[in-house]
Amino acid sequence: MLEKECIQSRGFKNIVEDNEKVGFQFEIRLMYYRGLWLSQIRPISVKIDGEAINQEDILWEIEGEEYTQTEMEKIGDIQWNVLTPAIIRVKKNGGLESGYHDLEIDHRFSSSYMPPDMDEVLSFGSHKRRLLLI
Repeated sequence: MLEKECIQSRGFKNIVEDNEKVGFQFEIRLMYYRGLWLSQIRPISVKIDGEAINQEDILWEIEGEEYTQTEMEKIGDIQWNVLTPAIIRVKKNGGLESGYHDLEIDHRFSSSYMPPDMDEVLSFGSHKRRLLLI
């Protein structure tokens, strides 16, 4: 079941490959009342403990498939469903230490019934949440 907040408390963990922490991930829910095509989603910005993450270090997982933000710009036939959280993966050598972390995201979308210059109005806005990494 999804939580009310955009940033979900479940799913916050380090990414481990070959016994090494290579990053972290978290889940977000769609705050729009209906699904969005991937091409409608604008790049997400992520800050962890005040540190801004580079755009090229952010990946999205939608319905089990992973995408870069650049790839998503061209995908108009796959939808992010309102009832399915997206997993945001962040490349970060060493991952995160156990304990509390302050996570902040900001992302926007375009709408098929609004002109493109309205993207700034159609915003999921900035979301902040303090999460515990065990």
